[in-house]
Amino acid sequence: MPLSQLEALIVRTLDDRKAEDILNINLTGKADFADRMIICSGTSARHVASLADYVVAALKALGLSQTTVEGKDACDWVLVDAGDIVVHIFRPEIRRHYNLEKMWSVPMPETPSRADLVLA
Repeated sequence: MPLSQLEALIVRTLDDRKAEDILNINLTGKADFADRMIICSGTSARHVASLADYVVAALKALGLSQTTVEGKDACDWVLVDAGDIVVHIFRPEIRRHYNLEKMWSVPMPETPSRADLVLA
């Protein structure tokens, strides 16, 4: 399945299940672990857990059973790793605390090469 269709499926699944403040971040060229990051909030620990379950079920229905889920014990922050797309589902106060949006939206500084340091 093309990345854009997988992305749309995950966002639609989260939206249908009343996830709040869904944000989709393009990581292409910024990270090597995924091409997209989807961040959303659930209203409670139970809602966070059920959102993760629905995303996993939607992926399995497509035959994508190689998903990894982390954080379901506490359900403050659950991560669903679907390969090219990573989904972070937070309780609102935990999301505000970690503020992944800021970390990934700000351009990353370029690390100077060794040659640049020698010439400086």
